[in-house]
Amino acid sequence: MNTGPIRIIIADDHAILRDGLRRLLATEHDFRVIAEASDGREALARSIELGPDVLLLDLAMPQLSGIEVLRELARRAPAVRTVLLTAAIPPLAFTAAVELGVRGIVLKASPPDMLLQGIRAVREGQFWVAGESLASWARNSRFRQSAGLTSRELDIVSAIKAGNSNREIAAKLRISEETVKRHLSNIYGKLGVSSRLELAVLADREGFYNQ
Repeated sequence: MNTGPIRIIIADDHAILRDGLRRLLATEHDFRVIAEASDGREALARSIELGPDVLLLDLAMPQLSGIEVLRELARRAPAVRTVLLTAAIPPLAFTAAVELGVRGIVLKASPPDMLLQGIRAVREGQFWVAGESLASWARNSRFRQSAGLTSRELDIVSAIKAGNSNREIAAKLRISEETVKRHLSNIYGKLGVSSRLELAVLADREGFYNQ
């Protein structure tokens, strides 16, 4: 069980936002801000140097983007647990962040309590996305909308998970094999995968399904 205050680094290129976050976190007895960073390179360097319990990282950072910081941390400081604090997250960035080991995603428009709960959850080893576990969020409509998959694309993903070929999918959905291929190409682009196997693994792990 973790003891002691949660050591936090705040990384955002807006000084006013960093100040507001620092003041918010200072109201919590179990939080301690140990450093701040105004760009991605500084966030990476401070995280490697100080080894925080939680890194609060903006997705859109100068010098290095949030995704690039995550990629370097996965290689050089995998013990650092990162919470992306962002105004919005595109589907491909969401997929990349999950693949690179992000532990939480909180939108800047969320209530302050959502961020505080998320930091504590991530410190304890949980995944946190918009107030839910990553698994449950991935299984509801908001995840599917964020990923941008249409109802037809979800039908095809379900068929891929079941091991169907393009010909079988075409027959099942009463569309041509060329249409199946076009849908698959769109799905690959939206989810950041490059093969049927990657798609099946991602779909199984994140719980894609059509209602």
